This record gives sequence, C-alpha cells and structure tokens, in this order.
Amino acid sequence: MSNKIWISIDAMGGANSPDAIIEAIDKFLKTCKDVNFLLYGKKSVILPKIIDFNFSENSYKLVDSEVIISDEDKPTEAWRNGKNSSMRKSIEAIKNGEAHAAVSCGNTGALMLTSKMVLGTLDHIKRPAIAAIFPSINNNGTVILDMGANLECNESHLFHFALMGTCFAKIILKIDNPKIGILNVGEENTKGRDLELKTYKILEKSGLNFHGFVEGHDIVKGKVDVLVTDGFSGNIFLKASEGAANTCIDLMKNSINSGNLLTKMAGLLLKSKIKASFKIIDPNKNNGAMFIGLKGIVIKSHGSASVDGIYNAIDTAYKLTKNNINTKITEELDIFEKNGTGLNFVDKLKQTSAKILGIKNT
Repeated sequence: MSNKIWISIDAMGGANSPDAIIEAIDKFLKTCKDVNFLLYGKKSVILPKIIDFNFSENSYKLVDSEVIISDEDKPTEAWRNGKNSSMRKSIEAIKNGEAHAAVSCGNTGALMLTSKMVLGTLDHIKRPAIAAIFPSINNNGTVILDMGANLECNESHLFHFALMGTCFAKIILKIDNPKIGILNVGEENTKGRDLELKTYKILEKSGLNFHGFVEGHDIVKGKVDVLVTDGFSGNIFLKASEGAANTCIDLMKNSINSGNLLTKMAGLLLKSKIKASFKIIDPNKNNGAMFIGLKGIVIKSHGSASVDGIYNAIDTAYKLTKNNINTKITEELDIFEKNGTGLNFVDKLKQTSAKILGIKNT
C-alpha cells in the first residue's frame, strides 16, 4: 500500500447510489490530495459516471461486483449469499491490506455482521457498536453508542460501550476526561429497566467520570460527552430527533411562505442566520458513524444521504485513519486495564460479589 490513504467504497449501497457516491468522491478528490479510492460495484453502471466526472486514473481502482445487498436482506442472508457483493468486498479490502477504511450507505445489520465476521473485534470486545457524534449547543457534541447495531444488550456490553466511547471522545473531541451518562427515562437513580440500573452500579464503581442518568431532551444541551444505551433505544432516539428537526424546519418554512409581505421580508433577512442555526442538526452535516470495536475502520453513512452527507462520511473515514483511531483506542484501553478499570472490570465485580455471597462461578 502506498503512502496515500486508500478508502474502499461500497458504491451500490443506499438509496442514492451510485450517483451521489461518485459525485461525493469527486468532490473529496478535489479537496484532498493524499487519498485514493477502491470502488466496488457494477462496473457497467459506475464506469460511465466516473468518466463523466473525469477521475484521474491514479486516484481510483474499480472492481466489478455484480451482487448488491439490499435494505430488505436479512444480515445472515447477506452474509451467506453476499460473498461477491460490493459490501463484502469493500470490507475484505481492509482485511487484505488494500484499504485503510471502508464506507457504505447500505444495510446496517448486514454491514455490521459482515464487518464483524471479516475483520473480527478488538481484544475482549464482544459487541462492536455504532458510535456517532450527536450535535449539542453547549459543547462539541456528544458521542452516542450504540446507535443501532445491538438491539439487545446487557450491562457488560454497555460498560464496554462506555470505555470505547470515552476513548473515542478523548481522541476525536479532544476531551481529557469525558463525562459519561446513561440514556434513561429519568435522572433519578431508581428509575429505568434492569439494564440501566445494573449499568449505573457498574459505572458508579468504575472510577470513570460518570455523571448518571440522562433524559433524551438533555442530550442536545451537552450535559455529557459520552452517552451509552442499547442499540434499540439509541436508534429510536436518533430517528426521532432527526424527524423532530426536519418538522421544525418545515413548520418554519411554511409559516414564512404563508405569511404576509412583512413576514416574507423578515424571513428573507433572517434566512442566512436560520440556515446557520439549523446546520448544527443537519443529518448530512453529521453523517458518518464508526463501527467501533472492530479491527478496522468501517463507516456507516445514512442510506438516504445526499452528496454532502456522503462526503462527510468519507471525511470521517479519512480523519479516523489519519488519527490512527484503533491504535489509540487500544492504547487507551490498556491504560484503563493498568488502572484496574479494563474491559474485564465487570467480570471482576461479579467474581468479587460471588465470593462475598458464597456463590460458585461457572
């Protein structure tokens, strides 16, 4: 592999593929000179579009992949039947040392299973998670995980998410001692399901900078730097937030457009300010979530992302590669291990409790 960063692209994934993907790559190549792309997809469809944008021959390689993983495919079916798919090949490129990172707008479940099966996980990590930065008004954003990879979790998984999220926040958000919270239905430490209550007790004893429970409406205020939850709750929160943001924008547009001349003039004067404010919560601006915990960098883009959104997902892959994100996460986890708060911390707690109670561990 050359000194340039190589990013593999599943060019057939997502609602706007391959057009928006090729255009986003063209845009990125014009702004970044130390990156090349490995594109996987139907050559007969992709090559004419590449020719239209006049890609430099040295900036890409196109590999013909006739099989496409659809959003309707179950993850297990995608794995069994997708050996020659654009998604599978883009992940295998990392495993084979041909690419530093991969980006896909495709089926989330299929991408996670494929990534885990092909790349494997970091030591002691059983459940990789989807980690994304959610915008907030009082800080640089909040790292939220899991955003949809693991619909069912236990307290050990959430503790691992907290450790990985802390490492991610230190590296990406440049925060020395990230504050951790658990998404819950209330702030009181007596509220929530067994999952949240058990995770609370573990994080309380962990020595990490644990804030406590956080309600959904407080996340945008930036109360914590890292928020952990199961993938079911995290994905619902993400989709509900995006829907609410889009509804607010639509309501504001409708109010201005249906108003009198004075209202329309006021709207015109405030247009740039309003656009700048809402840019903070634009899904395309914040597009690009990392499958954290894998032995490789895989970035999931929104399936319906625009050209700008896909550009930002590629930029995320590029920056995480430049930052040697997985090497730094491993180093951070080693520090936690030396301090007694490593990935085996929950097991140690359980063993201690079992000894105290006289219960034999099996």
